[in-house]
Amino acid sequence: MKLDILAFGAHPDDVELGCGATIAKEVSLGKKVGVVDLTRGELGTRGSAEIRDAEAKAAASILGLTVRENLEFRDGFFINDEKHQIEIIKMIRKYRPKIVLCNAIDDRHIDHGKGSKLVSDACFLSGLRKIETDLDGQTQDAYRPEVVYHYIQWKNIEPDFVVDVSDFIHIKKQAVLAYSSQFYDPNSTEPVSPIATKTFLESIDYRARDLGRLIFKDFAEGFTVERTLAINSLDDII
Repeated sequence: MKLDILAFGAHPDDVELGCGATIAKEVSLGKKVGVVDLTRGELGTRGSAEIRDAEAKAAASILGLTVRENLEFRDGFFINDEKHQIEIIKMIRKYRPKIVLCNAIDDRHIDHGKGSKLVSDACFLSGLRKIETDLDGQTQDAYRPEVVYHYIQWKNIEPDFVVDVSDFIHIKKQAVLAYSSQFYDPNSTEPVSPIATKTFLESIDYRARDLGRLIFKDFAEGFTVERTLAINSLDDII
């Protein structure tokens, strides 16, 4: 199955928080979008891996994803080595996306930076035909995505570009709130974590408003790139 966009997240909910509205917008435009979670988030302060599995499935439905997979790497302990790169390469060659979205290059959670570099490296390696992979008994052809974009997470990183998501921010919020075990609930008896506060939940709105302010729109999501952006014409910029 070929996808237009494949988004990777170190943990279930990373993609929703980082670029959920952008994904909802692309789906509305007829794009086929998939998500691959690297871990099940089993080290999370709240909830459990089993709960996160169910929440990720619900969020996928809200966003209108074509497919969602979980590679079940070890939360907190996966590394950027050949073993893990090969598993990412298999996903890239399986879905052959034009665009890959992945974690922030530098962020508070160590898995975000690790996941970012792992996916970025695998995207390059996936294009090397002498790296041989098999999936479900079938030999895979080499394939390299055209671009890799990194969504913004905990840190307020200056974006290289932003996407107007004014009409889709409500879908992002719904997808994020599908992870009810992870976020603010005044009735919860679980320990408080940095993302389980009322302030963090409110930040989803005001950070998107601030990015939208930069382009004179109501809401936006920001991305960074590792290579120079190119456009076909000056009219491509809104």
